[in-house]
Amino acid sequence: MNVLSVILVAASLVLAQTVPPSKQTGRLPALGYLSDFRLHVVDLELNLIYRWNTWNAYRCDINESKVVAAANQFVSLGLKAAGYEYINIDDCWSVMSRDGSGRIVPDPNKFPNGISGVANQVHNLGLKIGIYSDAGTKTCAGYPGSLGNEAIDASTFAGWGIDYLKYDNCNVPGNWSDSSSPPGGDWYNSNSGIRYRRMTAALADVSRPIQLDICIWGNAQVWTWGARVGHSWRMSGDSSPTWSYLMNIIKINVAHLDTIDFFGHNDMDMMEIGNGNLTIQEERTHFAAWAFFKSPILLGTDLGALSSDEIRIITNKELLAFSQDNSIGTPAKPFTPFSGAPTTSPPEYYSGASSQGTHVFIINTGSSTTSKKFTLSNVPGLGTSGNFRIHDMWTGSDVSGTFSAGSTFTVNVQAHDTAAYRITRA
Repeated sequence: MNVLSVILVAASLVLAQTVPPSKQTGRLPALGYLSDFRLHVVDLELNLIYRWNTWNAYRCDINESKVVAAANQFVSLGLKAAGYEYINIDDCWSVMSRDGSGRIVPDPNKFPNGISGVANQVHNLGLKIGIYSDAGTKTCAGYPGSLGNEAIDASTFAGWGIDYLKYDNCNVPGNWSDSSSPPGGDWYNSNSGIRYRRMTAALADVSRPIQLDICIWGNAQVWTWGARVGHSWRMSGDSSPTWSYLMNIIKINVAHLDTIDFFGHNDMDMMEIGNGNLTIQEERTHFAAWAFFKSPILLGTDLGALSSDEIRIITNKELLAFSQDNSIGTPAKPFTPFSGAPTTSPPEYYSGASSQGTHVFIINTGSSTTSKKFTLSNVPGLGTSGNFRIHDMWTGSDVSGTFSAGSTFTVNVQAHDTAAYRITRA
């Protein structure tokens, strides 16, 4: 190859790598299920798509029947009716080696009808299907990764009918490591950014729109470039069903709320409702925060083991409506609830707008029931005059009476619980 050819190839590669993500998918946070099979202690892992993830529920013991069963549970439990749509297969779905044409091969024992066979069954239920790969040479569980094989893998996934790609960050060769200062000071041009941009370009060359979740664990300042490459990006490296994890990821997310809007969402990791020993109040906070921050909501548990209370939480139509609002793509943000209010880390008071009104969310980070309050005129967007109605988003009913802009609303919030209100003019 002569010098001119080398230059042309390099130029075409650069152009391809600057292709933006598809606007045919990923406008709203994803809702669904993720089959995340790794143990939490080694888990290096949402447009808010309601998703089901097979990893937390089954680890590497995944197969066609379990994925299809989860899809059917989406229907029978009312999750599809609530807006959940993605059934996502996580790691361990393939054999360990590519075939003679360089393609990844589904494990025939786990998926006797191939991934396309599963996709057909999921699509026939009116749902969508996601797959997992890695921006390294191998996945986190050691199966073939897509680094260097982006084009053939994107084509393969599209041919199978895939709608969503979770793209992980394990087994990255040393020559792809990042320097402390990326070219031009822009992490979009870092080696990490380029690894993920290669898949963005490959997905742009297939006819099927595929949503891209950048599972980079909050590395390489992904929030600064994620929306230029994918539809959502992971903000941390490991989730766990503990209160301390919830507080930590909320703290991380609060620092980067300005990066969230239509087609671009901070992914706070999969939903841990149904896992571990979270109280029902902690589960309410878990779900509410993911909803009002407009993170992808990916369920990661055995759906059949969820209690009726847990089903009510994850199908709360008013919180889901806020997360999926078609008019306003920005999340709720912290505000000062009243003059002289103490500061906490993370903040306890958040407000945001939707097409239905102005919303206030209050997290009680303390370990006992506490009286919380806010002055209505302090809520951004309400103004300093007029009268208002306050609606409880958990119960679906209005609080009795009306409230003036200068009045203070007070409520007792249980330990680790979150109150959620919609405020409209009376």
